[in-house]
Amino acid sequence: MDQLVTERPASTLRKASRGGQIAIPCCFMRGGTSRGPFFREADLPADVATRDRVLLAALGSPDKRQIDGLGGAHPLTSKVGIVRPGKMPGVDLDFLFAQLQPEKDSVDTTPNCGNMLAAVVPFALECGMLLPQGEYSTYRVLTLNTAMQCDITVHTPQGRMNYAGPARIDGVPGHSAPITINFLDTAGSVCSGLLPTGRVLDEIDGLRVTCIDNGMPLVILRATDLGKRGDESVAELNADETLKARIERLRIACGHAMGLGDVSSKNYPKMTLVGPPAAGGTISTRSFIPHVCHDAIGVLAAVTVATACVLEGSVAAAVARPQSGRTRSVSVEHPSGEFSVELELDPDDPQHVRRAALLRTARLIMRGEVMVPDSSWPDA
Repeated sequence: MDQLVTERPASTLRKASRGGQIAIPCCFMRGGTSRGPFFREADLPADVATRDRVLLAALGSPDKRQIDGLGGAHPLTSKVGIVRPGKMPGVDLDFLFAQLQPEKDSVDTTPNCGNMLAAVVPFALECGMLLPQGEYSTYRVLTLNTAMQCDITVHTPQGRMNYAGPARIDGVPGHSAPITINFLDTAGSVCSGLLPTGRVLDEIDGLRVTCIDNGMPLVILRATDLGKRGDESVAELNADETLKARIERLRIACGHAMGLGDVSSKNYPKMTLVGPPAAGGTISTRSFIPHVCHDAIGVLAAVTVATACVLEGSVAAAVARPQSGRTRSVSVEHPSGEFSVELELDPDDPQHVRRAALLRTARLIMRGEVMVPDSSWPDA
């Protein structure tokens, strides 16, 4: 799914070489608790291999500091968004997310990223790809990585994107205008279905786990089964090499059980340790993405954990303190705060989640051109 339709309208791309470099227009955006450059599809190479070389050069990978590019030396700041006008009826924008790694030369367009998704509509408004609809504007976005659709609502007073407002999310300082994301259908985003093993609870490699995909493939397991409390700091968990090796061994085994094949070189499934809530929420989490502990939790990982909390018999449900009712707010605690997810359950099947909605924020940090070496795009 990573081949975008190659349409080449008049582009702002500066194709002339500047001292052995090519200038490519982009906006540097924060989306939720992630950030990275956003590009119009038309400003990038049509050939996927060439496109990936350009993205690696733009972020400065592979290099653990990403000193020669825009990357932030961490998976959460080694992300790229590629956007084009929607091709399907009723879809306003198509979005392709690309995950890069500081020390690898890989570009993964398989998984989704709900945080970067929050910046898609603001980017499109900044580029003139969309027109504001009024005080608030809602657009339908198709994530090409997994064919997932969602409706995104942003604040557009006086005909322009507004970033200032009262909303705050844990993991981001300050306050911003709220961005509401209403996911329409996330079950089985990468796997064959919500429960890819066909069971809500499995025993794999000697541990009881719930393998689930409601927007992001996750393996959920109790922190206590690994000798942890579940409220450890990110630094403490990242320093525990024995723990990380055990989690990776389990991840590879679960990848096969989930029908994902050999996941040793893939960014999914994510591994999520859970425990009882520690700060008045629904459940406590420590999420590995997949080889380092997340400072917070990914948007779609939070949606998936929240879904597991309402599935009777799951690892998450056994430790969670959920609300009751058809519409439930699930507070997912993480190392830097909490993430609230609103779930609407099917009245005829209480274990079927019909809708997941959440609030994010975004900000335009910079717009201009990123310079990449001529060698990364030789036929430009």
